[in-house]
Amino acid sequence: MTIVENDDPSTVAARAVERLRLAEARLARRRQTDCGPSENARAAMRLILERADDGQTVTPTEIAQALGVSTASVTGMLDRLHAGGLIGFIANPDDRRSKFVVPFDRSVDADAIDPVTARIREFALTLPADAADHIATFLDQVREVVDAECR
Repeated sequence: MTIVENDDPSTVAARAVERLRLAEARLARRRQTDCGPSENARAAMRLILERADDGQTVTPTEIAQALGVSTASVTGMLDRLHAGGLIGFIANPDDRRSKFVVPFDRSVDADAIDPVTARIREFALTLPADAADHIATFLDQVREVVDAECR
């Protein structure tokens, strides 16, 4: 990381975010071919966990629609997540042909599932509380910009 002496804080922060985005893109490419769940599988897990945390259910079809992929590709992805112990299925009481996707046992150590998140949490523990709040707010604003792009 090279910081030019006259760089203003906004430039330093923007460059750091860009380096992070590039690193995440490289990680996503590696995960597609080398290790871990794909980006779509990670997005599906986020959706499943968000819905569960909100007390809602989600079907494979809803996951496919949210990700913009076919139900066939979601079926294969969910089968792999299920085989890895990350999700389960329960019957939809209102439709015998449908099932809900539920998250893994939430008592399982989430850090064991995603070592990157575990390391980030370690770093975050060293932050002063007020700095952590500012960083979280900044990163949430960055996420909103990224999420809004190409919609």
